[in-house]
Amino acid sequence: MEILLMLTIWRTYLWPNRLFKAEHQMGCSLLLLLYLLSNLAGEKMQKIFRALVPESLYNDARNLVEYCCFRFLSRDNSDLHPSLKEPAFQRLIFITMVAWENPYLEELVNASEKASFQGKLVREAAFVRIAPAISGVADQPTVHNLYKALAGDEEGISLRVWLTYISELLKVHEGRRSYQIREYPQLYEERILCIAPSNKRPVLKWENNMAWPGKLTLTDKAIYFEAIGLSGHRDPIRLDLTRHGLRVEKAKVGPFGAVLFDSAVSITSDTESKLWVLEFVDLGGEMRRDVWHAFISEVIALHKFIHDYGPEDDDESLFHVYGAQKGKGRATTGAINSIARLQALQFMRKLLEDPTKLVQFSYLEYAPYGHVVFQTLAVKYWGGPLVTKPIEGGNRPTQGVRPSEEVLECSNHVFDIDGSVYLQKWMRSPSWVSSASTAFWKSSSVRQGVVLSKNLVVADMTLVERASETCKQKYHDVEKTQATIDAAMLQGIPSNIDLFKELMLPLTIIAKNFEKLRRWEEPHMTVSFLAFAYTMIFRGLLSYIFPIALIVMAAGMLTLKGLKKQGRLGRSFGKVTIRDQPPSNTIQKIMAVKDAMREVESHLQNLNVTLLKLRTILLSDNHGGCTGAVIFCNHSTSCPLQAYHCLPSL
Repeated sequence: MEILLMLTIWRTYLWPNRLFKAEHQMGCSLLLLLYLLSNLAGEKMQKIFRALVPESLYNDARNLVEYCCFRFLSRDNSDLHPSLKEPAFQRLIFITMVAWENPYLEELVNASEKASFQGKLVREAAFVRIAPAISGVADQPTVHNLYKALAGDEEGISLRVWLTYISELLKVHEGRRSYQIREYPQLYEERILCIAPSNKRPVLKWENNMAWPGKLTLTDKAIYFEAIGLSGHRDPIRLDLTRHGLRVEKAKVGPFGAVLFDSAVSITSDTESKLWVLEFVDLGGEMRRDVWHAFISEVIALHKFIHDYGPEDDDESLFHVYGAQKGKGRATTGAINSIARLQALQFMRKLLEDPTKLVQFSYLEYAPYGHVVFQTLAVKYWGGPLVTKPIEGGNRPTQGVRPSEEVLECSNHVFDIDGSVYLQKWMRSPSWVSSASTAFWKSSSVRQGVVLSKNLVVADMTLVERASETCKQKYHDVEKTQATIDAAMLQGIPSNIDLFKELMLPLTIIAKNFEKLRRWEEPHMTVSFLAFAYTMIFRGLLSYIFPIALIVMAAGMLTLKGLKKQGRLGRSFGKVTIRDQPPSNTIQKIMAVKDAMREVESHLQNLNVTLLKLRTILLSDNHGGCTGAVIFCNHSTSCPLQAYHCLPSL
């Protein structure tokens, strides 16, 4: 198949294109799309495209690339496009993205050689435009973050990275099918998403300051933990993730209530006090806890989205919109595919610092403009052709009768770009009445281009794309503002004082503990310290203190290194955090400077007293009396002022 594909590329590459007004020769990639994706001759395909779009859109070769690609992809509505299993199709999609980015190639390239595309890179614009059109490969809200993860430090995505990503993604989906059959055949109503085995990298469930190892299983509705006891595996316990009010947060755990290991997640509920604390020990890095946090939060965010933006399960109006009954399943599929992509990136070791940016529902929950993207996703999942009249005024709907144009125009329903309708009674979320939402839906009717489906539009963007693009821009503005704040955090005296205090914190703690010993605030600790000091001094062990201190320090460093390698200390361990100074007006700033000067004066006075005492001790004789004096010069008088500091003889 690949040999035939390369031969076809070679033949079509030599075929000149004369139908475009632009005086460029189209590259082999575009001509290949005309021939392979459409199963039509290139000339016939261009004539069809010319008849569908206005002349201004036809003259842009990128639109023809989109039309050829989207027309082929629109033939299949699977959760994961079946053609992804074919290596030739994987390469063809890569060629499509390269062709979209640069449809006019002036230099001839020997496309028949396999290595011809090894040096090519797919940039962000091409990946964002083509990848979400392929079922299961990407979604619109997080495609920019997916590109950043795949590209890494490179300028684009290479063919090798693209093929590896698709290969790992297929392995994840194949593994899920084997899990469903082998691990839990009784869970026929739930779809297994991920399993954390108990043999290689166990999961620890903390209860009453005790850690129980076991196997963790995540489905689209719940999470199961199967503990390992002395007699083998116990019966799994289940936590329902579909309940409203669940929260998942990163947590620290440790024996006897100590918060030592930053490698756990806690799952809590607003209605129940029962808490699940799960620790993910990772011998290969620090990202396992963060990835599982993203997994669980995505499932919780999915059901929160269904609760807020989807109709009730027993709502009769579901039968008024064609395909609305499958909306819940479509939303679930979106979350399942997001988790699969995150798993594939985890296997490739190409994760972002925050994995929740790669799963759409969890990402949009806290993203600016995310509620509008949620609305467009709801219209995408539950919207469809209106097949019966809505129930209004208590009248029963008439089956098989389409509503008139007047009913549609005067209604407050929202419509997708292909005419699909999302009923007003389903808009239960308060976000529908926000100003951003109102402005977006007022401008949503403006469109241009060829609509192949609600997910595929040539020469234009779908509603989800428009909202996601605005969300991305606003998120970028927020990150830019935060970066500006972080850059300015160390400017000014207060911030530098805070930094100095943070760096001196270990010494400050040691000094406070010695002060407690000196004041006998904890008598048993003071007695123990004196006994230890007596033993070290009078037993002649002082020479061993320094070597023992070095050994203890080395052991501590090795312990910290091992815990950090396991991911049990968290990625924030060792970082110095400086809190931003609260905003203040001019009067508050003057008062703060005055207080700071007063504090500096107090410290200087204490330092001067200490130095004077030391000086007095050094200059003192055996007869007592005044041994030191401080002379202050007064500019208003010629006679100096003298202050004597007297110290009795020692």
